Amino acid sequence: MATIRELMQASLAVKQALLADETVQSGMERAVVMMTGALRSGGRALFCGNGGSAADAQHFAAELSGKFLLDRRALDAEALHVNTSFLTAYANDFSYDQVYARLVQAKGRKGDVLIGISTSGNSKNIVLAFEEAHRIGMQTIGMTGAGGGAMAAVSDVLLAMPSKETPRIQECHLVVGHILCQLVEAACCRSEA
Repeated sequence: MATIRELMQASLAVKQALLADETVQSGMERAVVMMTGALRSGGRALFCGNGGSAADAQHFAAELSGKFLLDRRALDAEALHVNTSFLTAYANDFSYDQVYARLVQAKGRKGDVLIGISTSGNSKNIVLAFEEAHRIGMQTIGMTGAGGGAMAAVSDVLLAMPSKETPRIQECHLVVGHILCQLVEAACCRSEA
């Protein structure tokens, strides 16, 4: 069994790998431009994920629609899973694989951004949501683990964390998500000045 110190070291090691990953950092820069452009032009940022990734999706949407660090106007951001009546009814009556695609169809507009979070990158409901987003004219940002899984093929920007271990990937998603929120918030505030 791993010790607390060993687990902390494993967490630090993957963050060091993330710090050295120029591909992810370049993708983050593109994601900030994409999200800022959508929000500045009256669009929205929609988030989706399953399990812990759903919690991250809700967290990041709240940081943008509420406040991260700056007092500013609300940014239009929403986690798609928060309507549990829709989610459970549609999954029960039709298919859980289609729940996010259906909500993208209802809420998404050309110029919006869909951010999907999946440690494996293989969550079918997120892949199908990305396909629907592209049909509408939305852009997509995938946050995954190493390799990107099936989401690699449908993400306009892929942010693949340098790990295959779910806890380490989720820890990196939190770091990356907070950085995106801070930079998008700052960029949107600059545009209002």
